[in-house]
Amino acid sequence: MRPKDIVRAWVDAFNREDVKALAALYAAAHAVNHQVAENPVEGRDAIREMFATGFARSKMVCIVENLFEDGEWAILEWRDPQGLRGCGFFHIIDGKIVFQRGYWDKLSFLKLHGLPMSETTD
Repeated sequence: MRPKDIVRAWVDAFNREDVKALAALYAAAHAVNHQVAENPVEGRDAIREMFATGFARSKMVCIVENLFEDGEWAILEWRDPQGLRGCGFFHIIDGKIVFQRGYWDKLSFLKLHGLPMSETTD
């Protein structure tokens, strides 16, 4: 599968809140998901737990605005129904995400979901 296809599968699984399907898209032990406002999460199991925790505390939806591909990389520009926007960079090797870097406004996210501002520090 092309990197864009992997990211499309990621978006579909994310919007279904399918933690198992999301985790399966990542390389096993060495995958890293590093969101700009968070510490890096390493390994498929830890990434699965990160998504499970996130979905348990808030409803998240990813609407694709743009999806680009360059070699082993895919770049996703997204928004959600509440006006949040972000961008994700996915490095994909042999059909698995080995590195993901995401950018989004954490403070706006916390306010929209009524979550405590104390979560702004790691």
